[in-house]
Amino acid sequence: MQSDRSVTVLRLGHRPGRDDRMTTHVGLTARALGANRVMFPENATDAMATARDVTNRFGGPFEVQSTETPLGELRAWDGPIVHLTMYGEPVQDRIQDVRANAVDADLLIVLGSEKVSFDVYEAADWNIGVTNQPHSEVAALAVFLDRLFDGTELDRTFTDANQRVVPQALGKEVRDLEEGDTETESTARD
Repeated sequence: MQSDRSVTVLRLGHRPGRDDRMTTHVGLTARALGANRVMFPENATDAMATARDVTNRFGGPFEVQSTETPLGELRAWDGPIVHLTMYGEPVQDRIQDVRANAVDADLLIVLGSEKVSFDVYEAADWNIGVTNQPHSEVAALAVFLDRLFDGTELDRTFTDANQRVVPQALGKEVRDLEEGDTETESTARD
């Protein structure tokens, strides 16, 4: 899916204590798999801090925003909207339609955290299910973004990084980068 439009992920709702890790992973998955921006409810402060920290360390471009009114953001969106829900139409049956109709417009992907009101289903242009089985909204987001970008997001280049993971078959290595340098001092981390 090649275009100049951007992809924003909107997290509807956040229950502190219960959703902290899941909301954080929504942001990290959105960043890693090709979205340009995530919007969190304003009470998701830890998730916002983590997503910003990862973006600062491992690069972007990626924007993290908070909103007082996630449903207001949904209602005001001027572009196509995908709502990821286990009750939606199968992703494999609708992804071509999403790609064809969202090429020249900014796309909003909506993820709930608890029971989503019916007006979310009505506001969406597509209610998409990644399987119609109970599972993680993070998994649904990852599969959807991969289908949306047809795998090209896996080759994405991140800029302005302070650190870079060095891919390897065994072990863990994170390289600290100096400004303007892509291959500098190596630091092994556990």
